[in-house]
Amino acid sequence: MILIPDVFTFTILHSRVEEISGVPVVPLYDTPLSGINRLLKRAEDIVLASLILLLISPVLCCIALAVKLSSPGPVIFRQTRYGMDGKPIKVWKFRSMKVMENDKVVTQATQNDPRVTRVGNFLRRTSLDELPQFINVLTGGMSIVGPRPHAVAHNEQYRQLIEGYMLRHKMKPGITGWAQINGWRGETDTLEKMEKTCGIRPGIHPRMEYLVRYQNRFSDYFQRVC
Repeated sequence: MILIPDVFTFTILHSRVEEISGVPVVPLYDTPLSGINRLLKRAEDIVLASLILLLISPVLCCIALAVKLSSPGPVIFRQTRYGMDGKPIKVWKFRSMKVMENDKVVTQATQNDPRVTRVGNFLRRTSLDELPQFINVLTGGMSIVGPRPHAVAHNEQYRQLIEGYMLRHKMKPGITGWAQINGWRGETDTLEKMEKTCGIRPGIHPRMEYLVRYQNRFSDYFQRVC
């Protein structure tokens, strides 16, 4: 009898082949970082986030003033999203819309969305609205690089439609991720877009595929360093 393992699970959960008394085994890790590796990653996040916030502080002040003058409402928009292990965190962004939505019902912004202010449109196109998330990095809720945190309502929707979707929460969400670096960013308003493949593996969304690659590459990097 030949048993074929669930390759998707083995890949997205960082794993490696070891031997115990000559018997090959595949230990699975529910997170790509642990022990000293996690401490090193945290130290890197704190140092980089602190330096970046110091350098961009004049830019943050200018953006805050522009947001305040563009429309009534708070400068910072805080929305509940899932962090590591599915724990809720408050993600900070510069407010880009006239309408403030709650966490249970979230409508994705679309092109020419009337809710988006003129200043907000520029911030969203340049991703400057996400600069306050470096504060989230300092407080420990996010990392600089990791899977992008989605709105809770969208998470609940896609977890029922996409296999292994919630495994993305086995590491801290990031300001940017491997998927975004490779061009997968912006609106995902249909399941077809979420399930569309890039010729990597049929049936698995490329954002999940890039998350797999990031987890494995990051873990391998720290294993070599340590």
